[in-house]
Amino acid sequence: SRQRYWGAPIPIIYCESCGTVPVPYNDLPVVLPVDLAVTMVGKSPLAEYTDFYQVECPVCKKPARRETDTMDTFVESSWYFLKYACPDYNEGPLDSKKVNYWMPVDQYIGGVEHAVLHLLYSRFFNRVLNEFDLVAVREPFENLLTQGMVIKDGAKMSKSKGNVVDPDYMIKKYGADTARLFCLFAAPPEKDLDWSDKGVEGCSRFLLRVWRLISEHIDDTKDVEAILEPLTDDREDIQLTYLMHKTIKKVTEDIDRFHLNTAIARIMELVNGLYKFLEKERKDDTTKRFVRGAFETLVALLFPYVPHISEELWEMLGKNPRPISTEWPRYNPQYVEEDTALVVVQVNGKLRDRCEVDRDIDQEKLKELVFTLDNIKRHTEGKTVVKTIVVPNKLVNVVVK
Repeated sequence: SRQRYWGAPIPIIYCESCGTVPVPYNDLPVVLPVDLAVTMVGKSPLAEYTDFYQVECPVCKKPARRETDTMDTFVESSWYFLKYACPDYNEGPLDSKKVNYWMPVDQYIGGVEHAVLHLLYSRFFNRVLNEFDLVAVREPFENLLTQGMVIKDGAKMSKSKGNVVDPDYMIKKYGADTARLFCLFAAPPEKDLDWSDKGVEGCSRFLLRVWRLISEHIDDTKDVEAILEPLTDDREDIQLTYLMHKTIKKVTEDIDRFHLNTAIARIMELVNGLYKFLEKERKDDTTKRFVRGAFETLVALLFPYVPHISEELWEMLGKNPRPISTEWPRYNPQYVEEDTALVVVQVNGKLRDRCEVDRDIDQEKLKELVFTLDNIKRHTEGKTVVKTIVVPNKLVNVVVK
């Protein structure tokens, strides 16, 4: 309990004759008065308000005193998620049919200190409600993610330490999207985030690059149908196709795993790839359609992180901004795994060269190819090759003495 006004009243009455008596069911709920004076006397104002605490004992009808403490907020927060499923139900605490439809909660996210207490208490409450047949599930939450804290100047960001960054200032200077992007990109959600003004500026510059990329080529891609696969054998088209489809796959998987920072990093790689692709002036209709598809993919992938600028760009592309969240791009498995692989070549564990080869090339052919490389010849000349270790599609290590 808490000695304060704010909170759920404890439905107990104290009688000198009968002792501790629960408030009768028909008199529930006990409602807090709203016309009392808050006197700031160091205790609950309810204890000073006679109209509230002076009551009749429900058993012997003699004068009695109502409990003036209120419940700790953990009492309500330990089952509020169940009430969310049936907020308009007034026939009892819960509408079991609706609660059982929605429960359990798919994903629980909270800070470490909060999650330990709330998670523990809510599991206790849920067990009791389950035993009362009000809730079908025994465990209320399926997955838990404990988020890290924001660190600034070596300490947890808090008002008491005076190291809080004013969000209004950040939004006014950079926009809400930049602030969001930095918080998601600076660290994995389960790790502490070190606040950095330079990092915020970097995220702002990235969003400006995205805006320039699309706005500078918008006229070339207007009124054309988007495609996500090349219609020619042009090597640069194919390279961008692989980059785009691998980005869709990676971002989709990373969002499901809450690896939000690595998903953003992959989107940044896609932006770099688009800039490189558009360095060459190509005005044919096929390229326009392909670039259009790349732009739509980029904006859709950005939407969960920076919704405001994404909706603006989506509308700039001539599309209705409302359903952007329903148009998540899909990747083609054909373009996720490339036909070639970049193989690192080492001599005695030290990097000496690299070579691009057909994926899943025969190991003996790969070994023959490695020994034709000038750098490998130079580092193995006059030495005895003890063995050659091959890690398919990744590495060849030549051991010499």
